Amino acid sequence: MKKRVLLSLVAVSFLFTACDEKTKEAVSDATSAVTESAKEAAANAVDATKEAAVAAAAAAKEKASEVAEAAKEKASSAIESTKEAASEAAKKAVEMKDEAVEKVAEATDTVKETAANAVDSAAGNEAGKALYAKCAGCHGADGKTKALGKSEIVAGQSVETLVKSLQEYKAGTRNVAGMGTLMKGQVASMSDDDIKAVSEYISAM
Repeated sequence: MKKRVLLSLVAVSFLFTACDEKTKEAVSDATSAVTESAKEAAANAVDATKEAAVAAAAAAKEKASEVAEAAKEKASSAIESTKEAASEAAKKAVEMKDEAVEKVAEATDTVKETAANAVDSAAGNEAGKALYAKCAGCHGADGKTKALGKSEIVAGQSVETLVKSLQEYKAGTRNVAGMGTLMKGQVASMSDDDIKAVSEYISAM
């Protein structure tokens, strides 16, 4: 564009010197017109550049705003998820604690009930107590003496175990540490009810 303007000015200058007054005047008018046109074109180019720059800045600002909004939404979603997870974990912990407390309470009640039953059984089992009198010489008054230093401690064994052992001694099919003959003589006169009663008494010791 600059070359065109220069060529036009050169041509005008040439014509200006070679022509008469009217021609010079026409050339001068043409030169002014060309100069004005060039100025206007330059001004339009500057305006267009400014408009493009403003549009680009607005677009960049809008894009940045969109990105920031998306990031904000993701952060908010992550925080919400974390809150939900924490709330769920806290709820689960409370449930587990309540469950554990309930189980401990149940176990405590069971132990208390078992102990109470044992005390009641021992206190109310006069028949078993009377029958055990002839056992106390070898097993001790509390049932915690090893008979002749050989037998097991009988106190606290389960009723089922004691009943089975005494029945086997009575039948002559049991002989632990050489005590079979002695024990058979001890329980020979006991009925099944007697064996059960003394077993309950010994178990409750």
